[in-house]
Amino acid sequence: MPQRSGQSAVRSLSRVLWNLGLITLGSVLCAVAVSGILIPHRFVSGGVTGLALVIHYLLPSAPVSVLYFLLNIPLFAFGWVFVGRRFFLYSIAGMVIFSGALQWVQVPLAVQDPFLSALLAGIISGAGSGVILKSVGSAGGTDILSVILLKRFSIRVGATVLAFNTGVLIAASIFSSLESALYTLIYLYVSSHILNLVVTGLSQRKAVFIISSHSEEIRGEILRQIRRGVTIIRGQGGYSRREEQILYTVITFREVPRLKRMIRRVDPGAFVVITDTLEVMGHRIGNQPHW
Repeated sequence: MPQRSGQSAVRSLSRVLWNLGLITLGSVLCAVAVSGILIPHRFVSGGVTGLALVIHYLLPSAPVSVLYFLLNIPLFAFGWVFVGRRFFLYSIAGMVIFSGALQWVQVPLAVQDPFLSALLAGIISGAGSGVILKSVGSAGGTDILSVILLKRFSIRVGATVLAFNTGVLIAASIFSSLESALYTLIYLYVSSHILNLVVTGLSQRKAVFIISSHSEEIRGEILRQIRRGVTIIRGQGGYSRREEQILYTVITFREVPRLKRMIRRVDPGAFVVITDTLEVMGHRIGNQPHW
């Protein structure tokens, strides 16, 4: 019994360190984008970081890190009500880590062209935000709002970030040139797409419909080779009026080529439809982030 308790404690500690490591790595990446590109080019970010940057441009003596920390306080009061306690506590740690990274991580990036700078900043920041959200927490800011909308309304994280950031951009453009605002919009667009790619794109699931006269053999091959569940849907041909068996399964992106090869081998004339999924909940095949 004591040995089992010790193993459980070690696993719990490993999970905590893993999540804090992801938050730290993501925070450092985001801080590099802010200090190395956004501030030198006077670009604006989105969400709370964007508000902190706008205030910093108006009041240069106010550090971005301190402004970010203070602006997060109301959001954390909101998040306490709507998100889980584990996510909330990790997000507090993330906010502290990201604020520290903004203060101490100063990595100048020698990219002079504004367009290329916007692209690079979007890639770095989107990857950093995605790595943070791969943990069970966040770095605060609009990440909390994004998670709430994803959990309650299935609105993708990148869509929420892009919409919110566009609003901040419009407000911030009053204090900067239109050219700078447009470059910032490029940065936000790239960042939101990289964020979606990191959070859900690499673990995207595919829904597959198969209509074949060899449906029983294909069903058995999916169960044995792909090792995925299959649902049989009773259907009827619209022209032939003949009863059909429609096979429905959900597989990973990497399993698609193997499934297609297997179907071609069993029945080259099979009718197959493969579609993207937004989210999948379920044992073994689910891909929802564990927030």
